[in-house]
Amino acid sequence: MSDCSALIIVDVQNDFCPGGALEVKEGDRVIPLLNRAAAIFAARGLPVVASRDLHPAQTSHFSQYGGIWPVHCVQGTAGAAFHPELRLPEGSIVVSKGMDPASDDYSALHARDDRGRLLPAVLRELGVSHLWIGGLATDYCVKESVLEAICQGFEVTVPVDACRGVDLSPGDSARALDEMEAAGARLATIADL
Repeated sequence: MSDCSALIIVDVQNDFCPGGALEVKEGDRVIPLLNRAAAIFAARGLPVVASRDLHPAQTSHFSQYGGIWPVHCVQGTAGAAFHPELRLPEGSIVVSKGMDPASDDYSALHARDDRGRLLPAVLRELGVSHLWIGGLATDYCVKESVLEAICQGFEVTVPVDACRGVDLSPGDSARALDEMEAAGARLATIADL
């Protein structure tokens, strides 16, 4: 981790954790690891970013409107809230995505801060060039965030122990990690911090 690094915590929300509307198996297991990483970044004065899905009630993302997913992370619902055990340090940047009813917006790099700025612009303004990206889910939002970050010129490290996947098809998460690594991401663990 360099002084130009930031931690991106992807979508650790109630609906993606056990008991949620779109439960990721063992999704809550990433929380202690990401909390540890967030504390390390904060102690070094480095940015911590938390992305969240914040869907409208009607969106093409949901199966009833042509998508593949059950209703989840709807604006203003408990399911859209960050998991209560997630400990975001003071000053963490929260960015929201999935608000366009016509777009899936898996990537955290499509998310906007409370001033409407896209995440890459926020990161560049902070002088960030290296991202640690973990969270939910390995095979969708984490993967798309990593691939987009690489395309936009960021160096990326993926702490594989702090990610869990949906695995709609068996092996999707493993294939996603292979794809991220092939694109140039470094695979690591939180202990490597």
